Amino acid sequence: MTTARDLAIVVLNGAADKPVEQGDLSLVLAGAEVLDLLDAHALILDGDRILPQAQAPTGDRLLDEAAEALVRQEPYESVEDWVWRRGRGLSAAYVDDLERVGLTARSRGRRIPLRTGRTELVDSPARRQAEERRAAGEPVLAALVSAAGIGDEPAGELADDAATVLAAVGDAVMELEAVRQRKVIEDAAFDNVWRGY
Repeated sequence: MTTARDLAIVVLNGAADKPVEQGDLSLVLAGAEVLDLLDAHALILDGDRILPQAQAPTGDRLLDEAAEALVRQEPYESVEDWVWRRGRGLSAAYVDDLERVGLTARSRGRRIPLRTGRTELVDSPARRQAEERRAAGEPVLAALVSAAGIGDEPAGELADDAATVLAAVGDAVMELEAVRQRKVIEDAAFDNVWRGY
């Protein structure tokens, strides 16, 4: 299992208690993919720049797609640029992939059996592994869960590359929240203008 997939499982598992914004999750999943690709030696970081390495299959469909999507020309992409570019719609891709491999199922409605409800995790070794990683307090997974907004700050130390990636993810999530707040303020101002007429 990859850190990104474990993160998706942990977030889906906790979604009933504290829902996560899809945009936030997409950005955090993109950061998790960078960390997975670092572990797979598919890239290295030079400061905050992503330098692709030899392309070798990782065995995970979404992670292989991420490796193929790396910018392979100078000037290489920054981690934050990658998080924004790769993060578009990534949470939905992970939910679909979890369903495709049988780790989730859609609950059926009572009255209309064909209508599907929300996605729920099935009991599986992958789910137990993700829960064990979270319960063990693995610093990288804990930091990613915290960046998604459902966990506390991790207590463990992070490697330099992991800290660089997590800082970029944190900045992107904060920027997205600022955009949301600005939109709320603009919408409220627009409503007030219409009330004045």
